[in-house]
Amino acid sequence: MTIETARDVASADLARLADCVLQPGFIGTTPPDWIRRRLGLGLGGVTLFARNITGPDQLARLTAALRAENPEIVIATDEEAGDVTRLEVAAGSSRPGSLALGAVDDPGLTEAVARDVGGALARAGITLNYAPVADVNYADNPVVGTRAFGGDPWLVARHTRAWVTGLQEAGVAACAKHFPGHGGTTVDSHDDLPAVTASAGELARVALSPFRTAIRAGVRSIMTGHLLVPALDPHWPATMSTRILTDLLRGELGFEGLIVTDGIEMPSLSLRYGLGMTAVRALAAGADVICVGGENTSPGLVDMLRNAIVGAVREGTLPEERLAEAAARVRALAAWAAVPRQGCGGAEPGIGVAAARRAVRVTSKEHAGPLPLAVPPHVIELNSVTSLAVDRSTGWGVAGPLAALMPGTTAVRLDPGQAGLLGFEIAFALGRPLVVACRDAARHGWVAAAIETVLSHRPDAVIVEMGRPGPSTPGAHHIATFGSSRACGTAAAEVLSGRTAGQSA
Repeated sequence: MTIETARDVASADLARLADCVLQPGFIGTTPPDWIRRRLGLGLGGVTLFARNITGPDQLARLTAALRAENPEIVIATDEEAGDVTRLEVAAGSSRPGSLALGAVDDPGLTEAVARDVGGALARAGITLNYAPVADVNYADNPVVGTRAFGGDPWLVARHTRAWVTGLQEAGVAACAKHFPGHGGTTVDSHDDLPAVTASAGELARVALSPFRTAIRAGVRSIMTGHLLVPALDPHWPATMSTRILTDLLRGELGFEGLIVTDGIEMPSLSLRYGLGMTAVRALAAGADVICVGGENTSPGLVDMLRNAIVGAVREGTLPEERLAEAAARVRALAAWAAVPRQGCGGAEPGIGVAAARRAVRVTSKEHAGPLPLAVPPHVIELNSVTSLAVDRSTGWGVAGPLAALMPGTTAVRLDPGQAGLLGFEIAFALGRPLVVACRDAARHGWVAAAIETVLSHRPDAVIVEMGRPGPSTPGAHHIATFGSSRACGTAAAEVLSGRTAGQSA
């Protein structure tokens, strides 16, 4: 072999290692040519979003087509169930999310729901699921919200264990996120870089507890959070921090599985450091997979990331051994997922709604009228803006399920800036019950004000809170569902109607 040939082989091997650690998204419900080509060159994974999924059969065809190009591919998505769903965006998830499961606080139920999710993913060919959220929600958090099991570290830990167990028994790798804990922030990392102000001791007692439990439960993957945690590293965000990923996660906590970055296209990092530097620094710090899932992902962007990684190895800023180690972990996860498991059989019929029913909490005032409602109501849904983690086209609400149980139900959905229409809607409901559905009223001033306006005219109105409940329970009846998925909406509609889904009117 000539020197030139050896160099070519070495360059090709290095490029293949760089490709192996990249996990881009793409547009479309079939693999674009550039993804097929890159898979043939060694691309290690892809991330699928709602934009790639129209149904289970289509998803199975898509994953089969991807795997035909590279049998060792890791195919990921973030099906958390509840408000963050990729499999059921249009109608909303048929399962409740983490906060509802935490409200029930039955780890066996959480494990069963996760196993049901895992079965659906495994049958569709998904390898890795970016769930569960292991964050402890102990702040007024704009991004975690109903995605977390709750604000108590021990509750979150036991349900994280249950979710990991159920999902992985179905043959899909779990991914606990967002390390070292996003729940103590007041900034959404999709928008800007949050700072976690907790002390090292507080982090150890609260935020890290669910991750320790996930590791003991055998979680196959952990996702980094784009978070500045000065108590652990005052200089680098967690995704790019050797102290946090290598010293803490690998060394102190003993995690040996796959470390995946949150999407590096998020402005919290990309606007500060650039995509190339973020990818290189994350790998050097100890990450194994670079996730880049934005809708602007392109073959040119993936080429740029690969070239940045290769260039860093040649310049000596990223050791080749570190890159090879990361690629080996990607292949190890793919090999683990390729082993058939008994847990990915048929779905458990009705488990989603059954779980959501157990989460519902009803608070009634002394003057409240009877529940269930005697006649079909008018429903006002106050459509507050969600975090970017929730696909904006995700179905939510109580009006649809309620109309199915009580024909004659009418409804309107008001967006921010449309509160001026409340007077008309209140008048329209004259002589009928009035129901107001909302998400996170305590976090959205316009929603809280709208509820106050409604109750000033209709103190008998029923309020259905489908987000994270606040400290008060306004309304003649206040129904908390701890999530806005289709399952949660159905459970609330059953309380309002006194009928069970599927029962004729």
